[in-house]
Amino acid sequence: MRPQKKQTPSDLFRSHLEQMIDLRYPLVRLSKQIDWTAFEKKFGTLYTPDFGRPGLPIRLLVGLTYLSRIHDLSDESVVEMWLENPYWQYFCGYEYFQHRFPLDPSSLVRWRKRIGTEGMEFLL
Repeated sequence: MRPQKKQTPSDLFRSHLEQMIDLRYPLVRLSKQIDWTAFEKKFGTLYTPDFGRPGLPIRLLVGLTYLSRIHDLSDESVVEMWLENPYWQYFCGYEYFQHRFPLDPSSLVRWRKRIGTEGMEFLL
């Protein structure tokens, strides 16, 4: 099933990540230069609209793939570090700081298999 758009409820007691981080940080600036919609168009076709459970957000999967390659991390490590790092969460498209793992590390393996070699080349 295609990833669903995030619906963030307004929450008076949560701070936006933009209020917690330095917007001049290189990863933040990079996140604004990447055309995330190009990835959604390219990889959105790999999902069946009405079959299975909703997919994970494509920006999250692409962002985690980039972060794991940049820092030479395993899938388990990138997911663990994502949980601790507000800059990484912002890079992956989240508005609020997350306190739970966004996915199981094995989801990244399935993601790479789904997009294949051509998809990985498109990422690069």
